[in-house]
Amino acid sequence: MKRTLLAATLAMTFANAANAAGEAKNIIFFLGDGMGPSTITASRIFKYGEDGSLNMDKLERTARIKTYSNDAQTTDSAPSMAAYMTGVKMNNEVISMSADTVATNPGKDANGNLGINNCAATGNGTSVPTILELAKAKGKAVGSITTTELTHATPAATYSHICNRNAQYAIAAQAVPGGAGYNSALLDGVDVLMGGGRNHFLPYDASTSAGKSGRADGRNLLNEFAAKGYTVAATKADMLAAPTNKKFIGLYSSKSHLEYELDRTATPPVGEGANQPSLAEMTTKAMDILSQNSNGYFLMVEGGRIDHALHGTNAKRALTDTIAFDDAVKAALDKAKLTDPTLANTLIVVTADHDHTLAFNGYGKRGNPILDINRGYRDGKPSLDADGNTYTTLVFGNGPNRPNLRTNLDSATVLADNYLQETGVRLASETHGGGDVKLFATGAGAKAFKGTLDNTKVFTLLKSAYGF
Repeated sequence: MKRTLLAATLAMTFANAANAAGEAKNIIFFLGDGMGPSTITASRIFKYGEDGSLNMDKLERTARIKTYSNDAQTTDSAPSMAAYMTGVKMNNEVISMSADTVATNPGKDANGNLGINNCAATGNGTSVPTILELAKAKGKAVGSITTTELTHATPAATYSHICNRNAQYAIAAQAVPGGAGYNSALLDGVDVLMGGGRNHFLPYDASTSAGKSGRADGRNLLNEFAAKGYTVAATKADMLAAPTNKKFIGLYSSKSHLEYELDRTATPPVGEGANQPSLAEMTTKAMDILSQNSNGYFLMVEGGRIDHALHGTNAKRALTDTIAFDDAVKAALDKAKLTDPTLANTLIVVTADHDHTLAFNGYGKRGNPILDINRGYRDGKPSLDADGNTYTTLVFGNGPNRPNLRTNLDSATVLADNYLQETGVRLASETHGGGDVKLFATGAGAKAFKGTLDNTKVFTLLKSAYGF
């Protein structure tokens, strides 16, 4: 009887282990660039109040992630995202290369544009496989979408290998199937690519308003993509009309990132925002295309402009972009559950690459608008500093907006779209923070995401979820 019970227990243990490893057919990896814990909390209060929840808050598995890079306590986006994608610690500015790779100068073309040197091919370090490449090798479809330029650090870490993140023209060339400089580990190519920065894919044209922007080598990479069977899109309408049975590349900004969500949805929209899709719309379109592959898929989704607003100490745009990112998480969950109700075959992971110096200030009254001046919890009156001046609840540890002499702040000023929160240390641009970030997970293989993990360990868990 005891032997029978022991045998049954062992069989159950082995079965559980088998289920834990290799149970995910699909993985969707969400990365909120710079979305540290304070940004998450402030965004929650901004949209749903203190007792509300973001969609990512509702995911049942959580962990804390250590983000330091190979050479710095505070990472930049390139090595942190690359650690998630490859499991290797690398130096700041380096993308998906070995730990010994040095971030050398990316070089300039004849027009003075940064980013022509494919330093991955110069003997400075070696490339390391990304989870996207591993998935592709197993016959899965793969995609990388972002609100930044497609050649920016986070998306670049999924499909390219280079020793300096600023070599964006060389990064673009690595994505074009069969072209000069192509990353052959991508086999027949990334199935879905979306973002901004069309100039990195088009030839330099002195007659356009782009000025020096554009490829000095004269290549039109979008034509090369089209020749390989890709649908090429420049607008939301193009994206929505695109067939789901072809590879797809959508570049929705001529020479920069996509607009901030606050500006994209303004009346009227700012810049190219009127023709740009939301991150949620990009996510569901990508899922429509990738899910045509019966072997499953890997999709990376970046809310990249959260980071840019934080660097500028513009909390309102940072929080609004965080909400748009969170809406994309919900859109992915809802769409995945249409065909996989319990997420038995789908793993969804939501995290950040690093923190920022955003901080909560004072003892604000519950219900006080998070972007407003601080009001005390006892009497609801404006809180005052030692000199008798009001201050905002949200501040930054460093950045450009440090007044020589503080003065009184009023609600109309601090609630305006373009208000920049005050900072402690004056720097030209706010820096990243070195603190741990949060991770949320649900679905197939999510139980493994727990405790305090190094960012390189997340790569191991993604591979394990696939059974690689």
